[in-house]
Amino acid sequence: MANEDLPGASVVTAPLHADVDPSVGLTADQVARRRADGRTNDVPGRASRSVRDIVRANVFTRINAILGVLLIIVLATGSVIDGMFGLLIVANSAIGIIQEVRAKQTLDKLAIVGQARPQVRRDGQPVTVAPNEVVLDEIIELGAGDQIVVDGALVEGEALEVDESLLTGEADPVHKTPGAQILSGSFVVSGSGAYQATKVGKDAYAARLAEEASKFTLVHSELRSGVDKILRFITYLMIPAGLMIVYNQLFVSKQALPDALNGMVAALVPMVPEGLVLMTSLAFAVGVVRLGRRQCLVQELPAIEGLARVDVVCADKTGTLTENGMRLSELRVLGDGGEAVVRDALAALAGDDPRPNASMLAIAESIDHDPGWTSTGIAPFTSAKKWSGISYGDNGNWVLGAPDVLLDPASDPARQAEEAGARGLRVLLLGSSDLPVDAAAAPGRVTPRALVILEQRVRPDAAETLEYFAEQHVSVKVISGDNAVSVGAVASSLGLPGGDRPVDARELPSGREELADALDEATTFGRVRPDQKREMVGALQSRGHTVAMTGDGVNDVLALKDADIGVAMGSGSAATRAVAQIVLLDNKFATLPYVVGEGRRVIGNIERVSNLFLTKTVYSVLLALLIGLSGLLSQVLHFDPLPYPFLPRHVTIAAWFTIGIPAFILSLAPNNERARTGFVSRVMRFAVPSGVVIGVASFVSYVLVYAGPESTPTQQVQASTTALITLIMIALWVLAIVARPYVWWKIVLIAGSVGGYLVLFALPFTREFFKLDPSNIAATTTAIVCGGVGIVLVELGWWVSGLLSGDKRRVFSLPESPAG
Repeated sequence: MANEDLPGASVVTAPLHADVDPSVGLTADQVARRRADGRTNDVPGRASRSVRDIVRANVFTRINAILGVLLIIVLATGSVIDGMFGLLIVANSAIGIIQEVRAKQTLDKLAIVGQARPQVRRDGQPVTVAPNEVVLDEIIELGAGDQIVVDGALVEGEALEVDESLLTGEADPVHKTPGAQILSGSFVVSGSGAYQATKVGKDAYAARLAEEASKFTLVHSELRSGVDKILRFITYLMIPAGLMIVYNQLFVSKQALPDALNGMVAALVPMVPEGLVLMTSLAFAVGVVRLGRRQCLVQELPAIEGLARVDVVCADKTGTLTENGMRLSELRVLGDGGEAVVRDALAALAGDDPRPNASMLAIAESIDHDPGWTSTGIAPFTSAKKWSGISYGDNGNWVLGAPDVLLDPASDPARQAEEAGARGLRVLLLGSSDLPVDAAAAPGRVTPRALVILEQRVRPDAAETLEYFAEQHVSVKVISGDNAVSVGAVASSLGLPGGDRPVDARELPSGREELADALDEATTFGRVRPDQKREMVGALQSRGHTVAMTGDGVNDVLALKDADIGVAMGSGSAATRAVAQIVLLDNKFATLPYVVGEGRRVIGNIERVSNLFLTKTVYSVLLALLIGLSGLLSQVLHFDPLPYPFLPRHVTIAAWFTIGIPAFILSLAPNNERARTGFVSRVMRFAVPSGVVIGVASFVSYVLVYAGPESTPTQQVQASTTALITLIMIALWVLAIVARPYVWWKIVLIAGSVGGYLVLFALPFTREFFKLDPSNIAATTTAIVCGGVGIVLVELGWWVSGLLSGDKRRVFSLPESPAG
């Protein structure tokens, strides 16, 4: 369909409803009646859920359900103090709800700015409206790059081609003639026209999909999938450990029911990683809010993480490295046609373009008179053919496009164009053709009439942004549809390596392997077709690269959709904003380093807190297993069984300053460490050995001081305190390792955690309240010795694992890059 002859003048067919004149559109009364009848495009915005859904998702969770059941068991024993862990349910839910609502408000505000805003005809005038303000039977105008927001039937068309790849997966644009069906979710590649809305709201094609986001390639989140794996691992461990401790407490130790239940709950509560999912969601939500303050709309939350893993950025030149606006720098007349005719032709072309691009706007601004010519045929610009044109009957057939496409490369005008392009200027050729522009063989033989030389301003922050990516070992490929020499001049002026050796994409090989080789060798490419951009992204991905694609034009859509992360400029076409995961509403390429930095903060900090939570789960499960096994062995070897050493209040305070407060602070802290794959394996390599050390050391210290079932209540409290001191000492050292490399505030955080426990153990009131008794010198000395041995083992394990994995260990932080 994409290769059919394009029609010339627009054709208007009768509208579907006789009371609607397509040239006038709906009247104000007709719009009001349709709104009153509910015939509006009331589809909820993408990536947004209601406050009720947010509350439900944060309150009714599996972890809250487990903690809730355990809370009921403890309260049934009459020990309200030991039910303090129930506050975790309230805290987890409240923090999650508050942060997600904040993120929702930020997203909703930015989405309004970044959404497609169709132009409709009302009372004979074009009016720009929000998508949800479109009503049934509306006449909606179309131009290149416009996203189609509702279903309809075409009533006008001028060489209109529509890309339906987001709906059908078919990349080739479809030629649409009046009467043809137009589906929401598609977008205009070239040409112009108007269509009448026949289905709006939930009846529209895109809305009938399960979710609007299903049209897009969802970003894979290693963090989320990794956390899911960790939770599954924990669930498998909890089942045998939980059953064993229940059996030991109720049947082996023969404790009174309230004491047995309290011990069982104390063993099970720390196995639940109550904050891990919360901290993950919290880090993403805070990232959305932070980036929102920089006018960066994150349409898929894992995209924050994805961009931090990117190692190749494919950047368009126009609108990304250069500013969108242009100005006419020089009009160089060729031949003997005369400047007056050239200026008339340019004025006519600019005046008759219904959707002028930046080049045409610059021409119209400099040449604004009306020659009074009447068009007889039109050929809109497409990225594939690199030219546009209009036929004006007796006034000739005029084309405007790329000199290296329309001219003989050996000709003098082509040489002049090349020289101007080498200075970073944008050069267009105005020519007259011997064929009507809408003929099958157009443009035919082109006679050069003038070189239109436009000046683009390089973004002042582009060089600094490229330098940041170079420092972070992220390769930048400049991929543009402009002349290769012109693209190279801009890239060279910004200091991009290889910018002085631009490659003309028309000479690139078609095979994926050969194309990947070419991309490895060069950084700057010109005259790239839209389908080639897509192929280049695929070739880079075939070599294991994580690719981000930036763009603002309709010619970037296919590549944006296929890239691992698509980044669109806010001023770009609606189609690019629709398929991108990240939209830079401020149109600043320099915002990308902050997005990368935010992604690194999320990834690095979630890994930190995952280490803490999984360590707690491992030592809790191991301690339960050791107590349970001792109970089973006691029946075989006939020695006194060991009850679980802790009360629920003990495990609550053990997590306060080793995990709870520190994890919350670390999850939101600055972190510019380079993102790496292997999240789950790294967490397991650290947390499992550390958890084993804590569990075994706590168990040993408890065994050494436990006086048997005949011990007094004071001796039982002292034995529990001994095991708790050992556990807290090693857990604090785990926190100290996880917080590395140190900066001043991390040292303060660790010192504050140590101080918090010293206060709990020193004050008579807290000792009585939490049933702590460190007064037995021998028992406390045993606790400190076991804790010291555990600290040495954990520290050695950290250094040894670094040597085995090749990770460079640093105790103190180096100065961080300000861009991150």
